[in-house]
This record gives sequence, C-alpha cells and structure tokens, in this order.
Amino acid sequence: MDKDNRDDFTFAKLSDLKLPVTFRISQLEGIRKPRSFTELLEKPELRFHGVQSSTLSDLYVTCQLVADNKPLTIPFRTSFKAFKNAYTWNEWITLPIRYCDLPLSAQIAFTVWDIGGPRAAIPVGGSTFRMFGKKPTLRRGKHRLFLWPGVEADGSVETTTPSKLAAQDEMGRLEKLVKKYERGDLPKSDWLDKMAFRKMEEIHAAATEKSDNLFLYIDLPRFDFPVVYSEPASGDAAATTSSATSTLATVVQPPATPSISASFISDTGLWSVVDPDIAHENPVEDKHRRLVRSHRSSPYDRELKPNANIRDELGLILSYSPSQVLTSEEKDLIWKFRFYLARDKKGLTKFLKSVAWRDSAEVKQAVEELLPQWTEIDTDDALELLGPGTVDSRVRAFAVKQLSRADDDELLLYLLQLVQALKFESVVTEQRSSRSTTTAISYEDSGLSDLLISRGVANPILGNRLYWYLMVEVSLDDRIMAKMYGRVVYRYMKQISEAENGTERRETMRRQGLMIETLAKRAKELRTSKDPRPKKIEKLRSIISDSKNNLASMEPLPLPLNANIQVTGIIAEKSTVFKSNMYPLLLYFQCADGGEYPVIFKDGDDMRQDQLVIQLFTLMDQLLRKENLDLKLTPFDVLATGQSQGMVQFVPSKTIAAIVSEHGSLLNYLRAHHPDEGSIGTSGVEPSVIDTFVRSCAGYCVVTYLLGVGDRHLDNLLLTTDGHFFHVDFGYIFGRDPKPFPPQVKVCKEMVDGMGGAQSPHYARFKNFCFTAFTILRKSTNLILNLVTLMVDANIPDIKHRDVHEQLQEKFRLDLTEEDAIKHFEVLLNETSYITVVFDRFHDLAQYWRS
Repeated sequence: MDKDNRDDFTFAKLSDLKLPVTFRISQLEGIRKPRSFTELLEKPELRFHGVQSSTLSDLYVTCQLVADNKPLTIPFRTSFKAFKNAYTWNEWITLPIRYCDLPLSAQIAFTVWDIGGPRAAIPVGGSTFRMFGKKPTLRRGKHRLFLWPGVEADGSVETTTPSKLAAQDEMGRLEKLVKKYERGDLPKSDWLDKMAFRKMEEIHAAATEKSDNLFLYIDLPRFDFPVVYSEPASGDAAATTSSATSTLATVVQPPATPSISASFISDTGLWSVVDPDIAHENPVEDKHRRLVRSHRSSPYDRELKPNANIRDELGLILSYSPSQVLTSEEKDLIWKFRFYLARDKKGLTKFLKSVAWRDSAEVKQAVEELLPQWTEIDTDDALELLGPGTVDSRVRAFAVKQLSRADDDELLLYLLQLVQALKFESVVTEQRSSRSTTTAISYEDSGLSDLLISRGVANPILGNRLYWYLMVEVSLDDRIMAKMYGRVVYRYMKQISEAENGTERRETMRRQGLMIETLAKRAKELRTSKDPRPKKIEKLRSIISDSKNNLASMEPLPLPLNANIQVTGIIAEKSTVFKSNMYPLLLYFQCADGGEYPVIFKDGDDMRQDQLVIQLFTLMDQLLRKENLDLKLTPFDVLATGQSQGMVQFVPSKTIAAIVSEHGSLLNYLRAHHPDEGSIGTSGVEPSVIDTFVRSCAGYCVVTYLLGVGDRHLDNLLLTTDGHFFHVDFGYIFGRDPKPFPPQVKVCKEMVDGMGGAQSPHYARFKNFCFTAFTILRKSTNLILNLVTLMVDANIPDIKHRDVHEQLQEKFRLDLTEEDAIKHFEVLLNETSYITVVFDRFHDLAQYWRS
C-alpha cells in the first residue's frame, strides 16, 4: 500500500504489532454479601473469610495467558492494595509475549482471590476472556467480564467460565452501544451525550444494587485501527530463528512457543526483571559524589563565587517549585557553592535537598556549621522545611525559629497546617528507636508544639482556634496520632492553668465543648428523624427554649467559630432548619453587645475540606490586599468541631438561582435594594454596589480556578444585597468535578449579564481585575503549594492519595512568562461553555422537586 496515502489505511495486521501484550485490571463491581449466620454455625471456618470482615477485604487478581489448553505465560497477580470504598486496582499488567506471537485461540484466565483463613486463599470468582473477536480482530477498549462465583477461571478451549453470558442484561446492552459510540459508529451530540452518560451511571448504580452478580472490568489498549489476526510470512518466521537454521528446518519444527522463541529471548525489552536494590543509591554514583565533594570541603570553598553563567544556572535551580526533584549534577553544583548561597534566603531548601543525609560528615557540616549562619528565610520556605520530607529535627527547629518571627495574625493564617505538621514530628520520634545510633541525624523535638502552645496561651483568640484544631485530631480514628495530639492538649491545658486567668479560660473551653456537644446531639436527632421540615423547625425551637439545654441563655461565652464574638444565647424564634439533605441548623446567636451573629451548624458533613478552602481564600485575600488590590472577597468563618460536624458563619444573601427566579436578573435584585436613577452606566444601581459586584466576581473567579473548585451551579453561587458575590459548598476541589468537561474558570451567564454584558466596560474591568489578581497570586505559588503539602495526612478527601502538587502547578503555569500566563488565563476565561448553563437548569429542577 502507498505509504503517502495514509487515509487508505483501515486496519492493521497483527503480525506487524511487535509490542508486548498489555492490559489494565480496573475494578470489581457488584455487592459481596457476607455468609449468613446459619452457614457460619454449620461451617465455623467460614468466619475467617475476608468477606466477613467489616471493611473491604484484601482481594487480588491473578491472570494467565493460555491457548489450546496450554499456558503461554506464568500466572501474574496484582500487587497488594488496601481498599477504602471500592475494589479498584487500576493496575497495568504487561505479559512477556508480543501481540504478533499470539495464536488465534489466545485467551486470558482471570481469577479474583480473597482471604480464606490463615495462609489460605479462596476464589471469589473466575472469568475467561478471548483475545480475539468473531471477525477475527484483536479486542480493544473497556470490557466487563462476568465472574463465575466461587470457582477458579477455566482456561480450556471449551471453557466453563466464559466472560460473557448468553442472556444480556441492560448494562451489557448499554455497554455495547458505548463501544459503538467510541468507534464512531454512532453520531455524536455533546449535550445529549453528556445527559445520556449521566443516566447510564444511574442505571448502572441501580443495577449493581439489585444484582447478585460480580463483574471484573478490564481495559485493553485502544489502537488507532482495528488489528486483524494474521500469521507471519515464512520469511518473517525464518528470521526469528538462529541465522544458522535453514528455512526448511523452520518449517518442520513444531510451532514456536512464544515464551521460548529465539526472537523473544533476543528482545530484552520484553523481559521484566525485579531489582531489589532499585530504591537504593547507585554505589558508583555515591562514590563519585563523595570523591567530588571531598575536594570541595577545603577552606577555598568558603570564598568560592560563581561566574555569570553559573549564577544564572543557580538562579534557575532556586526558582524550582518545592516538588521538583534535583538531578545529581544540580545537587553537586548547589553543594559546591553552598557558602556563597548561605546569604540567599531562597537557597536553604535547595541546599538541604542536595545534602546526602546518609553521609555523617556532610550532615555535620550542613546542620552544625552552615545552617546556623544561613540568612533568615521566608515563611513559605519555613513551611516547606516542616513538611514530611524533613527528617533532621535541627532543620525543623531552624524553621520553627523563623516562624516565631511571625505575628499572631500571620500565624493564625497558617495555624491549620502547623497543627498538621506535628504529625511529621511524631513520625520522626516513633522512628528514632529503629534508627542506627551512629547516624548524624537528630530526632529530638523541634519545638513546634512549644511555639504553638506558648502563642495559644498568650493570645486567647489564636488559642481558642488552636484548641479546636487539636480536639478534632484527638477525636479521629488514628489512635497513634490521637494519642500524640492528646499529649499536646495536656501540655497546652497545663500551661493555660498556670497562666493569668487560667482557670477562667479552661472553664470557657469546657463550656464551649458542652455547647457543641449539645448542638451536635440535637442536630443528629433532627436530621435522622422522619418528621417533615416544619416539625423539625418546631422541635429545634423547643430544644433551644428548654432551659435544661442551656442554649437560650448563658453567661457570655466566646463563640468557637470566632472567639472575638461573645454570645449570651441562641434566639429560638429566629432559628430554623434548612431544606437540604443533611438538614443543617441556622442558629441566631445573641451577642453580648446587643447584636446578632447567625451561624449554620452541620452534623453529618465533614467540614475539614471547606475549612481548608476558606483558609486558603483568606490567605489569598491577604496576599492581594498587601498589593493594594481589594477584590471584596467574603471568606466567612468555618470551623470543623469533629470528624463530621462543624460551624459556618451565615452571610445573609440569596443564591443566584433564587434571585433569577424572583427578580429575573441580578441587576434587578441589586436595583431593588440599592437604586440610583441618576447614575450613568450602572443600570440604575449605586456605583459602589456594581463596583463591589465586579471586584468580587473577579476575585472568586481567580481563587476558585487556582484551587480547582468543582460542582458549581446556581445554588452554590450567592449574592448579598450590597453586591458581594461569593461561593459556598466546597465538596470538590483540585480538579475533581461530578459534571463532565467543566470549564476551568467558573463564570456563568448571569454574572456577565449582571455586569452589563460581555461588551460592557464593567466586564472589561472584571477581566483586568482577574489578570492582576492572577499575576499577584502567581508570586506566592510556593507558599500555597507548601500549605497544601502539609495537609497530605489530614484525611481531606480531595488531597488524600492524590498528587495535588501537579494540579496546583498546572493552574499557576510557572513555565510561562507573566504576559503569556495572562493570555492563557484569558483563553480559559472565554471558554465558559453553553453546556454548564444546561446543567445548571437541570439542577434547578432537581432542587425544586427536592424541596
């Protein structure tokens, strides 16, 4: 076939496909039911089976390639994985055989195994999957394999465990249509397709709950063309044997078994050899490093200064993000000019990465000589040094010393992460006993907890927030960490007792705890009761009014959510219950100064993710204000008071959905509350209100983009009467989103209309505010990255088990110049797709029927 006329290709030959056989074991779907009590009585040994455990048992999958009743490979198995919510492996398996060597009868035998007792495994089910379809073409894409319960996969020609059932269920029919869609056999219509896929997910979930069947999902490579089975030509077959072997000998030999063919043996790329020392340093490189660095430990090093080219190279290395790994050459360069870099505050983190921590001489010079004379470092680098990667406590103590220079307001901004950083201190302490006593690394306490405790004792506002952050950690399921935090709480309380007004402060914390406990208990009762919402509201008000609960009236008490606010009780007649799934409570607290402070109290929701997002919003607001840019953000207070409860400041406002429903547009809503008929170019609204609206839209547009906030719809975008626009509900962050293909920058049509349309001068100002804010926040990328890194062990759903560094760095686009970054953001700003508007309308309907 003419190579230039590539459009004529419609298929590829298997004999030309020299790649190794690869597939991915994706997940197991279906409900595994434990044995009944009667079965356990009859066979007590069944109680040791993994299916009987309360958590997901440790399943694994074995797979083997077979053909004509003979194995072509040894069995392969998935690596160990601890499952949380579902049996998902997502593990690629590469078999030591090429596609071109596959016989037409090739099939893979899959068996899922479970714990069957001590040192025993039992099959959950087996399935045999044919590699070629009826055509005969190589199968590709996603496949659902039916698991025959309780049996191992039978890989024979007439298998008793075929992957497909004769009778097709609804999901089977839909999956066949999906394959047609993926092949391009069905016409595509983006907005209809997205709705269809969402409906299919609902059908899938419903079918899984009803059915007792188990299905294993696998993914095969999707080649550009169908791969048709073909045997190699005689010339190709001859070439696979030794050059001394004649063509005739090749013909009369038995068919070459792929696992032992000469071509296979000679192709080293197909062999996978496990190297147990892969995680260790190369001893040759290690020796080279020590030889090179030994020549650089002379007095001459102290006076060594780089030339212009090396200075530029060092500057580039120092500009790397915290997550970037240094090459050995870069580490050597940093080490060579370490004394020169000691005067550069950005150099310390990179220098510490270049130290070989197994070399006691290097560690001694780095920590005992260079570290004390290093110039003061910035907060973002100090936070990086408190992360999980820093082992030596003297380095951590240096970081704590730098942080102690921060005032209370700044420390409060980072307090959430500093409490989490205590976990990395604990891990180091636990490991101390297992370390060699000859090591040069110190595992003493860095003094971080002492800094937090002393500041908390001195400042009641900071101390109140510290107390609640610690109490949440003490209540978690990780008992080792809970015990460590318990010791910190004990020391904190002891020092408060010894301080002035100590008894009064301890009593205040006890009363706060009692109030939260009462509210949590009552909120749970109301949430789980079957009463209609009006009855729930009535019950809530009677609970508040009941003097036994000490809620309606109390001695002045700092509110846990905001200790600056002194409250004297809850106003029963104003408090209510929201019409939401979790039925959160809206409580109006009476303040000691005569005012009111509305608070939403939630039970059944993990508030720690919302707490983190609001903290980062508050930080970004401060960073913008430092550059004299006020974007009227509304970072309301959020406080998690337990694993699944917390308080949120209620900002009187309306959702965009409600405003559009009642007033027709945002401008009508603002005009109704702040009319100004004489104003020019603000559609009859006070100019200051429009200015606030434009600024706040720009602010939230940038901060929600940077944090990858998802699941945006017109019910979690809010607007106050004076023009403050803001977001609520942060269940999806860092790129996660339940909606397909969401725009990265969240700007809805209603926001643009409120500014007077995309051609208005207000929209032009909005864009300029966005560009300026994006430019300012890019300068603080490392600070934001390090704060998020310190939360890796905080059990926040969208950070746990995910590399959020990549997500964040992709948003900041540090690889671009400032001008190109602004252009990139402008392109994203213009990509607000029509489909999001469609989904918002469906959400409106869903909310209407839910209420």
